Amino acid sequence: MTIELPAAIAGYFAADETKSPERVAQCFTETAVVTDEGETHSGRDAIQAWKASSSTKYSYTVEPFAISADGDRLVVTSHLEGDFPGSPVNLRYAFALEGEKIAALEIVL
Repeated sequence: MTIELPAAIAGYFAADETKSPERVAQCFTETAVVTDEGETHSGRDAIQAWKASSSTKYSYTVEPFAISADGDRLVVTSHLEGDFPGSPVNLRYAFALEGEKIAALEIVL
């Protein structure tokens, strides 16, 4: 199913597909925070390092299939398949946007 995503979120998923940590990091504000697998990564440099690490650990594909609002966040539910433990899985990506950039992202089951 194809869904319409705000430009900043669509840009994140497109950058993630390229497996380029630099491109992913550029989707975020300078002071953005990402929470994934119980760890918090603050700032673009830390986000780039997080993405570089996760991209080398696992090979995966992501297909967003639903979007909803949760307060001031947009939650995108996506289907992930890959060589990571528990695959396949549906994850929830909770985005807080600031203009055309992502200010915060929390990824949870």
